[in-house]
Amino acid sequence: MDALRKQASKLREQVAKQQQAVIKQFSGTGYESSDVMVIDEVELQRHQQLEKLYRSTRAGKDFQKDIIRAGESFTAIGYKQIETGTKLSDDCCKYGAENINDNILAKAASVYGDVRKHVEKEQEELIMLLSSQILEPLRAMVNGAPLEDARHLAQRYSRMRHEAETQAAEVSRRQARVRESPIPENVAKLQAAELKMQELRANMAVLGKEASSALAAVEAQQQRLTFQRLVAMVEGEKAYHERVAVLLGEVGAEMVSEKQRKESAPPVFSSENCSEKTTYFLAEVTHAFTAETEKELSLAVGEYVVVRKVSSTGWSEGESRGKAGWFPSAYVEKRHRIPTSNVPTEVF
Repeated sequence: MDALRKQASKLREQVAKQQQAVIKQFSGTGYESSDVMVIDEVELQRHQQLEKLYRSTRAGKDFQKDIIRAGESFTAIGYKQIETGTKLSDDCCKYGAENINDNILAKAASVYGDVRKHVEKEQEELIMLLSSQILEPLRAMVNGAPLEDARHLAQRYSRMRHEAETQAAEVSRRQARVRESPIPENVAKLQAAELKMQELRANMAVLGKEASSALAAVEAQQQRLTFQRLVAMVEGEKAYHERVAVLLGEVGAEMVSEKQRKESAPPVFSSENCSEKTTYFLAEVTHAFTAETEKELSLAVGEYVVVRKVSSTGWSEGESRGKAGWFPSAYVEKRHRIPTSNVPTEVF
């Protein structure tokens, strides 16, 4: 009865081992985690180091893939934004060209349309930088041979270690058989098992060093390359936003300046709307004024100007030193009346 129980127990163990082997075969080719001491403490430390490096390089590879996926999404969205922005630029330029009759909105639309083209060009350059300096180097490393070769070495070591673990159990079993029955056949099988164990130990020592060295080199390269690409991405985006901010700042200032200039410009009178009666008065300049257009008149403090028209917009038209033009009404003060030969003597 005891013999049957032992045989059944042995069969269950064999079935369990076969199931584990099948599961490992079809569940992937990762590095097997184990804290079992197969040979000695040195081998266990090497195994733990390989396991750590394997996980680290896998996490690094996954992170690089995350960056690649994000970069591809940025690229797709960026080209869509360029398409939309280019259409807006064309619409703005078209509106400005069709309504060019000194309209503030038309002028602003034209200016913005021109700048929008430069903004889209900046975004296109950012996308090209993202592709050439970030995505391509990361893809090359993710799919590169060094990473896969190093990980394959680690996987081979993991399989060899599992084989050594099984062989160590076989040696223990053969030793027990020899103790129970030290016949030549059992002794020969024990010696063969021990010889195989020695070969596995020697091969593991060589392969373990090779796999550790390869994975450590790949890990260092992963860390360095990924960090450099992240820095390049940050610098590229920063430069892009700074250039766009300058462009939009300039166009915004130009649009506001144009609006202010239009609103504060001297009025324009047609001959039909001019009054037949024109009133004149003499005024002294109290604040200097520098003309910015041909329609304006420069003033110097202390000189006198003959004022001929005064507008409700805060501008006056007059003559001084043989020149005529518009100037701010608040920059002069009326002094006394002057008669003319063509108009009644009247203070305006």
